[in-house]
Amino acid sequence: MYAIVEIAGQQFKVAKDQKVFVHRLPGEEGDSISFDKVLLTADGDNVTIGAPAIKGAQVGAKITRHLKGDKVVVFKKKRRKGYRVKNGHRQALTEIVIESIGGSGAKKAAAPKAKANDDSDNLSSKTVAELKEMAKSKGIEGISSMKKADLIAALQN
Repeated sequence: MYAIVEIAGQQFKVAKDQKVFVHRLPGEEGDSISFDKVLLTADGDNVTIGAPAIKGAQVGAKITRHLKGDKVVVFKKKRRKGYRVKNGHRQALTEIVIESIGGSGAKKAAAPKAKANDDSDNLSSKTVAELKEMAKSKGIEGISSMKKADLIAALQN
């Protein structure tokens, strides 16, 4: 089983008992933390995709240690001008170990939204003349000056 989770603004593919280096997180070594922005979970053929995140899914982790990454040297030079600048940087990192991946799908919540969208898609596929006839039969006034979007909104209410 694996999951794609967003940690400190970056996305990681994680599995149980995996070590991951992420940007520095608040907390002490040995603290347990959980991430609720799980974008995807997969267990064999069962794949759940969030929109954008899966409701109720969490990834539990434990902070192992805080450290600094390797040095990155930034050297700038403009030839024949005597311009040279050398800078270095070491990123502050946190090593975490993934302890658990718990997921629950949000497939039931997605079904009613699709039903509501089907109704609006059904109306949007009709012509303006057909929509005006439907509005006239419902007794809606002022339909002669309405545009297609206004007619759809009036018919849905």
